[in-house]
Amino acid sequence: MDMHTLALYACAAAVLASGVPLLASLAAEGRERTPPPLALLRAWRRPVPPVAAALVAVMAVLGAVQTAVPAMVGALERKPDGAWWRAVTALLVQSSGGVQLLFNLVALAAVVPVAERWFGPWRTVLVLAVSGVAAQAVSMAGWSTRGGGDSVAICGLVGALATTYAARGGVAALRRAALLVPAAALVLCLLANNHGVGLLVGCLLGVVPAAAGTRTPPAARPA
Repeated sequence: MDMHTLALYACAAAVLASGVPLLASLAAEGRERTPPPLALLRAWRRPVPPVAAALVAVMAVLGAVQTAVPAMVGALERKPDGAWWRAVTALLVQSSGGVQLLFNLVALAAVVPVAERWFGPWRTVLVLAVSGVAAQAVSMAGWSTRGGGDSVAICGLVGALATTYAARGGVAALRRAALLVPAAALVLCLLANNHGVGLLVGCLLGVVPAAAGTRTPPAARPA
């Protein structure tokens, strides 16, 4: 395994190691120690976050359509010298097939309801869209000129939650762990990996709700 691949795996591990406990704690709202999978399911409690439900439903339908009509991927993914609008449509298809499709759908279902409960629906959509389009645009500019997927946008939400919590969170250990996310974002950008752009833009956007007085994350022990 070369150093580039090793660094990519290390960044992924850092984001997962800090992001999963953070998401679980936010989903449980600090009221109980709950295993992360159950805590994340709590984010879907009633009232169900409407934007999260709509996004997951839309991406599930699009995934089914691209599975039935594979030509859809080529029609919407980013391409060398592709039109600017592909920076948007590339978020709607998963160019690496079924594994990417399933992983990204699960990740979206885990992250977006937590983000909506803490940021509200429109700020969640803003972070998702801006970070995703920014990552796709940088990719089209030369980092990775062909492909598609919404993982870069999901990374944006993780980055926004991480910096918000690092600034205003109630659990010191989680605040320190959350700083691994912007650190991983910088390393990934140095490696010209588009997920780093999604994370970094999300981290920057997360500073805004932290400064604007988004409700303080829970002070209870991590879930």
